[in-house]
Amino acid sequence: MTLLDKLERRIGFIAVPGLVRIIVTFNALVFGLVLLNPGFETYLTLDPARILGGEVWRLVTYIFVPQIRHFLWVAVALWFLWFVGDKLEQAWGAFRVTLFYLVGMIGTTVAAFFFGASFSNALLNATLFFAFARFYPDEVIYVMFILPVKIKWLAWAFAALLLLGFLTGTNSYRMALLAATSNFFIFFGPELFQQMRHRKDISERRKRYDLQTKSDSDPLHKCATCGATELSNPDLEFRVSRDGEEYCVPHLPSAAATAAPDPQRAGL
Repeated sequence: MTLLDKLERRIGFIAVPGLVRIIVTFNALVFGLVLLNPGFETYLTLDPARILGGEVWRLVTYIFVPQIRHFLWVAVALWFLWFVGDKLEQAWGAFRVTLFYLVGMIGTTVAAFFFGASFSNALLNATLFFAFARFYPDEVIYVMFILPVKIKWLAWAFAALLLLGFLTGTNSYRMALLAATSNFFIFFGPELFQQMRHRKDISERRKRYDLQTKSDSDPLHKCATCGATELSNPDLEFRVSRDGEEYCVPHLPSAAATAAPDPQRAGL
C-alpha cells in the first residue's frame, strides 16, 4: 500500500469531487464581476501584507482570479482547465486531485510569504497541466485550433520556459518557483527519479551488449592481400610475414620477396 493510499484511508473525507470544475466556475464568475466592476480582483489576490492585516479570505480567493483579460482567451483557458481537471480525476481520483491542489496552494502561499514573490494561481494551474501530461502524454490538442500538438511537447516547452526563468531569475524567484511547484515534485519526483535510473541502467546494459557483440564478431586474422578472415573462410590458415603483415597461406609472400635488401650487394 502506497503512502497516498494510506492517506486516502485516513483523510479521504477532504476529497472534493469535481474540484477543478468548481474552480473554473468561480473563475468565470470573477471574470464577469471584473468586467462589471474593474479592479474587483484586487480584493481577492494573494497579498501577504493584507492577509496579515486580517483579510484571510485571500488565502483561498486568489485561485478564482483569472490571469487573462480577453473574453475569448479566458473562455479557451477555462475550458482547457476544465478538460484537464476531468481527465485527471478520471485517472487519479477525487482525493488525489484535491490533495495535489491543496499542496500546491500551500506551496504558492509559502512562496508569497517567505520569498518576496507575488504569485498568482498561474503556476498552480500549470502544475495541474504537468500532472495531466504525465498521465496523457500522447493526447493531442489543437493550438490556435489549427496545429495538432501532443501534450508532452507542450509540457516540455513550458518546462523549458520555467527552467529559463529559474536560471536567469533571482535567488528569491528560484526558491519561490520551487515552492510553488512543490506539489508536482512531491507527487511525481520519486517516479521521475526511478525512470531516470531505469533508463540509465538500460543504456549501460545496451552499451555492454554492443561491446560484447562487436568483440564476438570481430575477426582475429585478416589477410592483408585479399581481406579474407577466419570468419569468412574457416578453412584458411594465416601467417605473419617478415614484413609484419598477416596473410592467408595462399597469399603469403616468399622469404626472398620479403627479405630486406643487402646494401653491399646493391653496390652501395
